[in-house]
Amino acid sequence: MTTQTATPAPVTAVKPPLRIFLTILHLAGVGILGGAIFGMLGGLLGTGLGLLFVAGIGLVLLVGLVYALYGLGWFEIARVGALYRTPIAPLRPQPRDRPGFGGWLRSLGRQAIDGRMWRAVANFAISALLGFIVLRLFWGLVWSIFISFAPLTDADAVIGPFGGGGIAVAWAPLVGILGIAACLAGMLGLALLHRTLSLAIVIRSKETELTERVRTSTAQREGAVRAADVERTRIERDLHDGVQPRLVSVGMTLGLAQQKIDNDPDAAKELINEAHTSTKAAITELRQLARGIHASVLDDRGLDAALSALAGRSHIPVHLDVRMDPSTGSGTHASTGSGAHAPTRPGREAEAAVYFSIAESLTNAAKHSRASEVRVTVRLREGNILWARVEDNGIGGAQVQPGGGLDGIANRILAAGGTFRLDSPQGGPTSLEVNVPCAS
Repeated sequence: MTTQTATPAPVTAVKPPLRIFLTILHLAGVGILGGAIFGMLGGLLGTGLGLLFVAGIGLVLLVGLVYALYGLGWFEIARVGALYRTPIAPLRPQPRDRPGFGGWLRSLGRQAIDGRMWRAVANFAISALLGFIVLRLFWGLVWSIFISFAPLTDADAVIGPFGGGGIAVAWAPLVGILGIAACLAGMLGLALLHRTLSLAIVIRSKETELTERVRTSTAQREGAVRAADVERTRIERDLHDGVQPRLVSVGMTLGLAQQKIDNDPDAAKELINEAHTSTKAAITELRQLARGIHASVLDDRGLDAALSALAGRSHIPVHLDVRMDPSTGSGTHASTGSGAHAPTRPGREAEAAVYFSIAESLTNAAKHSRASEVRVTVRLREGNILWARVEDNGIGGAQVQPGGGLDGIANRILAAGGTFRLDSPQGGPTSLEVNVPCAS
């Protein structure tokens, strides 16, 4: 499963003085909130460990802690990216690689040890510490401004900013001016330090980013190679087991007719009719095979029309619900209808991947599931993600077998940069979900 990151749009540059001021405000806000947030997280951890063996309450609290840390990490990455206007991918939850409760536990475990999440949490902790110092420096700045005007009062001495001995009024203006300079310099230095640390901790280096891109590209290429190999095997099997024997039979039938055409014209005529019927059946099989390789209606009329035609040919009743505009409201159309108007057209690669995934799912449902109904839902979601779900009410138990149809779906989706999830417990139902990013 992979994630495709789109190149962010250019943003308007902010001048350095304003950026420093915004950084100081960020640090002050984080300094105020940081103590409360880490106190809550510490309370969740301590209570969860203390109640670990009490009716599962501790486990619930520890699960909540993982999600709270994820939320904090997501917020910190979004905050740093927005503050410094730096392209950075948002923190995403770890996807499930297996269906059911076990798959959720595995994804939760991977989330709990996610290095990117922990780097963001560590950066928030450092920012909270720097923010606490900024708040103290701000109080020192206010005090320094106040004592600069101490000679205008009747006091003999003024109290220090954090208590302690008094300062003579005669020295108060000098101390105030030095305090103002020191506090401003301290806040400026902390703002610059925050920028340096945040860019180093939260935002990955170019080398790491390039490594991740290479890894993603390699996985997609391997998926494309495996998908092509599975498709080639399927075509060879269909030709060898279907069309080829039928054409051989046509040739033998025509040969027999040729031998009988002089001595027994009636028998020869029957053989020719039989060969003609077999030829039409072979042509139909070739058309279906070609449609499995490439659906021309997909290019001509789009995914909605192609799925409507696919559902119309299905041996199982198909309820088709396609909405290709994220802004449209609810409403469905059945597989026998003409389909709703699709105002938005996703990329060709995404359309093809989703179409063939649904086609293979319907084929598997007809062959193995003993289902009486299949529901197909397709959405073009926010973020330009094409999502599809196929669910049947069959007996379940579907598994991804190397070289099988589901393996072909997984590889095709992986090659398109998407994700694939199968949930098929024994007794059913079987559901298959795919997410494919559309080309920008």
